[in-house]
Amino acid sequence: MNFVITTGYNPTVAIEEAARELAQQLGAEFIPRNRTSLVTIQKNAHVDQLLIFSKQGPLVYTQEGNYFFHLSMADLRIKNLKNGKHDHMISAMQLEAGMSVLDCTLGLATDAVVASVVTGPSGKVTGVENSLLVALIARIGLANFVGESPEITDALRNIEVIQADAEEYLCNLPDHYYDIVYFDPMFRQPIQSSSNLKPIRLLADKRPISLIALNEAKRVAKKRIVLKEAQGSSEFERLGFTEFAGGKYSSVQYGIMEVQS
Repeated sequence: MNFVITTGYNPTVAIEEAARELAQQLGAEFIPRNRTSLVTIQKNAHVDQLLIFSKQGPLVYTQEGNYFFHLSMADLRIKNLKNGKHDHMISAMQLEAGMSVLDCTLGLATDAVVASVVTGPSGKVTGVENSLLVALIARIGLANFVGESPEITDALRNIEVIQADAEEYLCNLPDHYYDIVYFDPMFRQPIQSSSNLKPIRLLADKRPISLIALNEAKRVAKKRIVLKEAQGSSEFERLGFTEFAGGKYSSVQYGIMEVQS
């Protein structure tokens, strides 16, 4: 990943120390912000992205906008669940309290947060993310963001973030280790209404799910594998999904594959 680390204007001592410490851990260059513009830092350092430590938390500066941790649609989905409404992902997973979920494509962690609220303190949600910067934003955000209720905050803290290639990670897991294995790969054709996702398209792993990863998921899952894709995606057929869930008029669909444990 082509990036350097800097801060916002007038950082506190603690923020600058945290930025310098992370740069040292990652072997990345730290550039003091001073009063230099982000465009100038990016140009002089010959990098595509900047990881910026600010008082509001870390963010990634990209040509498509800033990428930072937020609850996105998770907040509304959690409220809907609390009000007895339907969530297609939760239904596709048949998720209940105490279950375990491996999210192989964590991204902003929106789906993982919803899953963690449902599985509760006795459950387990692990998110695997191949992109270093995306994983960093998720890990720091989940560890520090405070939700509207203690339940949401606890759900955030109960998600483990692993920065790794999902296929390799699956290969090293024991048999029947998670109840649910979940994939939400970057759609081949972006949904135009999701313009807020433009920055992550620059940062995320855009590879489709491999047959090796799927076969490993069949070994690792106790109950089922769930794949989120665009409605009518050819990926479902390629990977062998024949059972589906989701809204009739929704732009997304969930493929379901039962496994024998």
